[in-house]
Amino acid sequence: MDLPALLDRLNTEARTAADWGEVAAYIPELARVDPAQFAISVALADGTIHSAGQAQTRFSIQSVSKVFTLACTLSRIGESLWSRVGREPSGDRFDSILLLEQEQGRPRNPFINAGALVTTDELLAGRAPKEALSEILGYIRAAAGDDDIHIDAAVARSEAETGFRNIALANYLKSYDNLKNLPEMVLGTYFHQCAIEMTTEQLARAGRGIAGLPGAPLLLSTVKRRRIAALMMTCGHYDGSGDFAFRTGLPGKSGVGGGILVAVPDVASIAVWSPGLNAWGNSKVGTEAIERLAQKTGWSVFG
Repeated sequence: MDLPALLDRLNTEARTAADWGEVAAYIPELARVDPAQFAISVALADGTIHSAGQAQTRFSIQSVSKVFTLACTLSRIGESLWSRVGREPSGDRFDSILLLEQEQGRPRNPFINAGALVTTDELLAGRAPKEALSEILGYIRAAAGDDDIHIDAAVARSEAETGFRNIALANYLKSYDNLKNLPEMVLGTYFHQCAIEMTTEQLARAGRGIAGLPGAPLLLSTVKRRRIAALMMTCGHYDGSGDFAFRTGLPGKSGVGGGILVAVPDVASIAVWSPGLNAWGNSKVGTEAIERLAQKTGWSVFG
């Protein structure tokens, strides 16, 4: 298989189709991003990385950061997190409060916003937000083997100024005693972790450990990385998780900045970015590109 040629073809197809979806207009900084952009990077088990499109353009990883925050939290406290957060698909929007009310303040999984707030709250335990953010950034930099990964302060500020649904979720969690810290402390940390910016090449490298690739930094046990990948498969695309799994056969985690991180166990780590979103809030062109890549390569967790 000529992977570089395939990635070039996916880039050409994306730009030829020119149906980019809609950017996340409810976050002002993201609303200004041109949707007509595409990048894809694939890190392979042999240590090589192949890219096409705008693979050196930095973008806000948004909810893709939840994978790394979960990894940090599980490494710090272990399985006790699951007493506060479930492991089931939600079937609802990422910022829905409906299930949170029905299930007495225990979020369905750590990848919806309410669950990510609880995970961040656990990581904060006994520490200042700067320390927790330093741990998340340090983890991502170590996983990617690259210290040139930072937080976009303008995006973080934009989210803090307009994140009213997340503010509601945090206060609702607090009302059920499922936040240990003050809501404003958790929210500030959460908004900043979502504002981490990366290129697809950096993100693909950072995902090598989740994919279990040889030579990846040993930051997670085998059990933890497999469990994170399982959650990516079942919950990583919110109420579009079943559709993504059906179309690609691969674990993936999306973000409303248009990024998707995909793990092909023992084979590859894939990062794709295109900021226009589909109806579920996941990258439209990015999802289509991963589907095509999976078809052409035969990569799937189902054999």
